Amino acid sequence: MVLREEYDLLCVGAGIMSATLALLVKHLKPDLNVLIVERLGKVGQESSAAWNNAGTGHSALCELNYTPENEDGAVDIRKAINICTQFEISKQYWSYLVAEGLIKDPKTFITPVPHHSWVKGEENANYLENRFKAFKEHFMFNSIEFTREVEKMKEWFPLMMHNRTEDEVMAASRIDRGTEMNYGALTEKLFAILKDEYDTEVLFHTEVEDIDPDHDEEWLVKMKNLETGKKNTIDAEHVFIGAGGGSLLLLQKVEIEEKDGYGGFPVSGEWLVCKNQDIINQHNAKVYSKAGIGDPPMSVPHLDTRYINGKRELLFGPFAGFSPKFLKEGSYLDLFKSINFDNIPSMWGVFWHNLPLTKYLLEQVAMSFDDRMESLRQFVKDAKNEDWEIVIAGQRVQTIKKDEFEGGSLEFGTQLVSSKDGRITCLLGASPGASTSVKIMLDVIEKAFPELMASEQGKDKLNEMVPFYNKEVTKELFDQELARVIKDLNL
Repeated sequence: MVLREEYDLLCVGAGIMSATLALLVKHLKPDLNVLIVERLGKVGQESSAAWNNAGTGHSALCELNYTPENEDGAVDIRKAINICTQFEISKQYWSYLVAEGLIKDPKTFITPVPHHSWVKGEENANYLENRFKAFKEHFMFNSIEFTREVEKMKEWFPLMMHNRTEDEVMAASRIDRGTEMNYGALTEKLFAILKDEYDTEVLFHTEVEDIDPDHDEEWLVKMKNLETGKKNTIDAEHVFIGAGGGSLLLLQKVEIEEKDGYGGFPVSGEWLVCKNQDIINQHNAKVYSKAGIGDPPMSVPHLDTRYINGKRELLFGPFAGFSPKFLKEGSYLDLFKSINFDNIPSMWGVFWHNLPLTKYLLEQVAMSFDDRMESLRQFVKDAKNEDWEIVIAGQRVQTIKKDEFEGGSLEFGTQLVSSKDGRITCLLGASPGASTSVKIMLDVIEKAFPELMASEQGKDKLNEMVPFYNKEVTKELFDQELARVIKDLNL
């Protein structure tokens, strides 16, 4: 690839976020010069890779951590509504790409799989019923079903009902329109569109080492080819740092005051993966339960049907681990490099006020294979050790930010850090991440290229691509767009 001296936009990291951002700005202004830089030799190999994330279309249909119970017993569904809206925005954009003929076969990255919530014990069952009632009243979730009956659960997820008896107190809910996602496959498709339609390629095996101000309106970006050792510099008017867990270390080198106080807490993950095809074929569902008392949201156990590289899989987890790496292909020094005078109060505050999280991680790290299998047997009572194996999942870096009361707070969502003028933006954090990538990247464009969003041409294009964007979502609009998207995406 022949490098230009100047670019309108540089994207660091070739995952789902950079792919989405680059393609959106190209739709809005095709002549913008965009460069994507990636450390590895292929796109979508870190957080976006299929084995490295949960693969759930995080639409809040089954994730109980998005619907907390208030002290009076009422279930708050506001976060679920927000996340569901954002995932529908993503689906609308993917549907647009299919309708335009830019993606030929959506089944390679999105598959219909019903979403379920399942709990045990009377108190949890009552909570799930209250959640069902709250969901039933809202048009986004009004197709939800609820049961306490074992026979109905046998219809929904028969594998989990083996050897269950009527005296076990359980409850479950189901929404049929759930999806299973392969974000790695989708990322590859988005970059293929960028290359074929917009002549925009990825510069592989290249690491961005530093980003410095250059004149008043540009950034001087210093890069190194990891194969040859050769160094390059380019000018970029706008920079987006979307390098997964690696984003924090690069953000800390950028001279903007908005970065101060940010730190990161790395968490690795593992799945139990089924090796027995007969068992895999007995389960066609995503089933999420509740995290244990005091456990973090990342620990919500789930038994999921997955479709990875054309093959149906069955996963259970996640199990948390600890590694000081910020990326799966990162360095064991990443965590230590990230600690500085600006974020020590935040890091210490998070450690001191999150001792249960530290305890949880230590317990998870100490778990043996047999311990993990015992956790699985809460879902599949007759699970046999020989039918399952451990697969290492991706590396996540939970965001730590300043907190005036506790020194620092640990964030479990995604966090967008931006300079006041929007010329540099950085994405930190994890779930729901990829599911809400389109909404997050539209927020980046609003900060970095407000003129594209404000023009009549831009508004018309946005309305064509994502009809929900910046609109009040009514029942009529929701139902209309959901039906269209289901048809376009073959769901």
